[in-house]
Amino acid sequence: MTLSHSTVAGSRVALVTGGTSGIGAAIAARLLADGLQVAVTGRSVQRGTQMADSLGQHAHFIEADITSPGAPEHIVNSVVERFGRLDVLVNNAGRRHAGTIVETPPEDISAVFAVNTIAAMSMTAAAARVMVEQRDGAIINMVSRLATVGVATLTTYSASKGALLAYTRAAAVELAPHNIRVNAVAPGMTSTPLIDDWLSDQPHPEEALREVVDSVPLGRLATCEDVAAAVSYLASSEAAYLTGVSMPVDGGYTAQ
Repeated sequence: MTLSHSTVAGSRVALVTGGTSGIGAAIAARLLADGLQVAVTGRSVQRGTQMADSLGQHAHFIEADITSPGAPEHIVNSVVERFGRLDVLVNNAGRRHAGTIVETPPEDISAVFAVNTIAAMSMTAAAARVMVEQRDGAIINMVSRLATVGVATLTTYSASKGALLAYTRAAAVELAPHNIRVNAVAPGMTSTPLIDDWLSDQPHPEEALREVVDSVPLGRLATCEDVAAAVSYLASSEAAYLTGVSMPVDGGYTAQ
């Protein structure tokens, strides 16, 4: 799925997985506003095409299921073919899961880890092969407040994000000699369609939302733009000496 083939000479290039809605779409828009050319991935051609069209000629949509064999290499190769380089990878694609430990079957655990952990690791490896040759790059993994705190019924999701956080730190050390920085952003509860879906499953949605907001010191949910701002900073030259860190965007939740 290709738009205009015009490019900006010398412009940096970002790739955002799961970039067709919610936090991913906000990240893509913010990086484009920062002057980067942006490629986004997603499984929905309709959403992806609309997203790319809304962003303009310096955006590109790649239809892909990042868990499919060979997909990470295909995606990265498509970006390099389209733009000539890859400077920033944002591993944003994720799969939500809620369920008790005793009721969660192994296949559900595997499915969550396939997207949240293994695909992000595979995307990192594919991007790093390009960035090593460039001797420059920034990789940003979207983890979660749940990578560091425990919440009942969210054990599988928490474990998948905790594993990605551990991977982020080890990858930062390994890739540092190649001038590739690897960091994480850990959002708290964020106002997205996923939260709307979660609230709709609650017996008393308004009460559930009030409890969530009351647990946040700043007294509100994060916006997608709040999260995108953190990604923007970590992708920028202003964060040139930051690697192996996880930036919480949770309104003070994990500071308690």
